[in-house]
This record gives sequence, C-alpha cells and structure tokens, in this order.
Amino acid sequence: MIADLQSAQGGYLARYERHWQHDVKEVWSWLTENDKLTQWFPELEVGELREGGVIKFNMPDGTVIPMDILEFSQDQVLAFTWDKDRVRFELHAESDGGCHLVFSEYLHQITEHTPRDLAGWHVCLDVIEALLAGRTIPSRKDMWNGWYVKYKQLTDAVLTNQA
Repeated sequence: MIADLQSAQGGYLARYERHWQHDVKEVWSWLTENDKLTQWFPELEVGELREGGVIKFNMPDGTVIPMDILEFSQDQVLAFTWDKDRVRFELHAESDGGCHLVFSEYLHQITEHTPRDLAGWHVCLDVIEALLAGRTIPSRKDMWNGWYVKYKQLTDAVLTNQA
C-alpha cells in the first residue's frame, strides 16, 4: 500500500504502515544490527545506537555522511536526520505476536527528488518484509520503477492541491 502524504507543520509528512507476523525484537534487529541493516540498505551503518548517536551513510565515492539519531527507545523508536529532513521508525507489539511498524519521513519541502526517496523507502520496507520471511526480491530496481510512478503522481497531486 502506498504511503500517506499530507501537509504538516513546516512541510509534509509521509507515513507508511506495515503489519508483520514477526515479533518486535526481530523487526528491531533488522533496523539496528549492521549485518542485517546492510541487507536492505547497503549504504547505512549504525555508529552509536543511542539518542545523540549517529548512523552513517556510506557514499559510493567513500564519503561518509553522519546522520544524527534524534530519538531512540530500545525496540520501539529510532529517528534520525535524513539530509534536511528526518525519518522515524516506530514499532508496536500486536496481540497476535506480530509487529505494527510505522515509518515516517518528515519533509521540509517536496522536490523533484522526493518521489525517488518515497519509492526507495517503500521498496526498503518491502525488502525488510521479504527478508523477515526468508525471501529475496529478484529486482529491487523493477520494484522501485513501479513505485516511483505512483509516488510521482502522489507528490504531484499534493502539490496541485496546495496551489
């Protein structure tokens, strides 16, 4: 399901929700343990896992971009800067032993790059879901191409409604 994108104070909020049949600790491990994290987002690396700590974005040219951890609560919340924006993972245990994940990206503005990022995060969540289930995604690029079209339409519609 496509993310919800709404105007928010000072910008926009993209919100994704997933319900997975895996417990919170298992899902949390895919967000915070480097050996698992790199399977769904190879450029990311946890430096110091704490509020005020850092997550590193390792660029292909060897440049490392530090991203500050803004909010951290073990097995519940991980939020960090994302360029000029910020992202937040929030986990809730469900009564059936599963996990409700809410992923949000707070955007200060919508740019031409926004639908690319939104499609990318969508694919990341789908890849985590597949990995949790012991599956792989044959072509992330093909998946991303399909979601990019939808997120381009979504961002265009939000901007049109703002005008």
